[in-house]
Amino acid sequence: MKKRYETIIIGGGIIGASIAYHLAKAGKQTAVFESGEIGKKATRAAAGMLGAHAECDKPGTFFEFARASQSAYKRLAPELKKISGIDINRHDGGILKLAFTESDRVRLAAMAELDSAEWLTAEEVFEKEPHAAKGIIGANFIRDDVHVEPLSVCRAFAKGAKLFGADIFEHAPVLSVEAASGGGVRIMTASGAVEAEHAAIASGVWSGVFFKQLGLNKSFYPVKGECLSVWNDTIPLTRTLYHDHCYIVPRRSGKLVIGATMKHGDWNDKPDLNGIEAVVKKAKMMLPEIGGMKIDQCWAGLRPETEDGNPYIGRHPENGSVLFAAGHFRNGILLAPATGEMITDMIVGRPVNPAWEEAFKVERKEAVHK
Repeated sequence: MKKRYETIIIGGGIIGASIAYHLAKAGKQTAVFESGEIGKKATRAAAGMLGAHAECDKPGTFFEFARASQSAYKRLAPELKKISGIDINRHDGGILKLAFTESDRVRLAAMAELDSAEWLTAEEVFEKEPHAAKGIIGANFIRDDVHVEPLSVCRAFAKGAKLFGADIFEHAPVLSVEAASGGGVRIMTASGAVEAEHAAIASGVWSGVFFKQLGLNKSFYPVKGECLSVWNDTIPLTRTLYHDHCYIVPRRSGKLVIGATMKHGDWNDKPDLNGIEAVVKKAKMMLPEIGGMKIDQCWAGLRPETEDGNPYIGRHPENGSVLFAAGHFRNGILLAPATGEMITDMIVGRPVNPAWEEAFKVERKEAVHK
């Protein structure tokens, strides 16, 4: 292992892998340190929805950032396939946000200000997805809220980064981060110290320890999400069905991914029976025939929530050699491309959208997220 790099990335989930890919592509000598295996924590647990509209109900900075990242996947899908040989399995069916009640409809109507959201009557929904629940009164159809396979994206970013010259170290936990005596950053690993001109913290919900080591009083809160997959060998489903933060996502393999619970403050990354039962109940409400499908597997992941629900993407307020890219909550897969590009632009000195920089900076004034 080399003792010095231009940039060190702490965390090998999809955010860290995206940063590594974009930095290495820009010619920066980059190393990633991951405590486990690349993409095997929150990334592997995600369904992969690129739900810019699913997560937003009004225009604003977050929505603009999410849309930019969503659009980046159109370019990245063929680019990553060409460079890494890995297909990220971008599925273009779009999403149907279902309405069962008048209050659902009113809430979805607020999305009319957002581009590419189209209200469909119940009859129009059944024309697209005839097996959707008969109790719906309509849905918002969002063509651009497609989905990808998260672990494939992460592996493609990581392999691409390596092909551009990055070093990736798995099972290599970082114990501490501090300013280096000669400038830049010094990290301590089990194999010794490594220094760099810059370090990017991208460790998801586990990033809090590094914030505190670097003198920042920022907390990360785990929000456990429990999911399962089933084999769909009975009915056609080409679009994601979504209601009240629960979803059914069709995979090319024939599986349906179903999720997810929202258990705040739970650090246990194993699913329990009550959680899976709750998810199945919601799924059957959207797609009744799912009850007869065979279970493939169940799992859980820990989403990293911040005080105001927005990620930290930017520099340490007192040490510009340290950057943060953590706290993406439910949107790590969606925001990975834009986050990787934004951190890379900061490090190489390219212009950064000032509205994004202001919204996601570490020292922002945060309102409590509800």
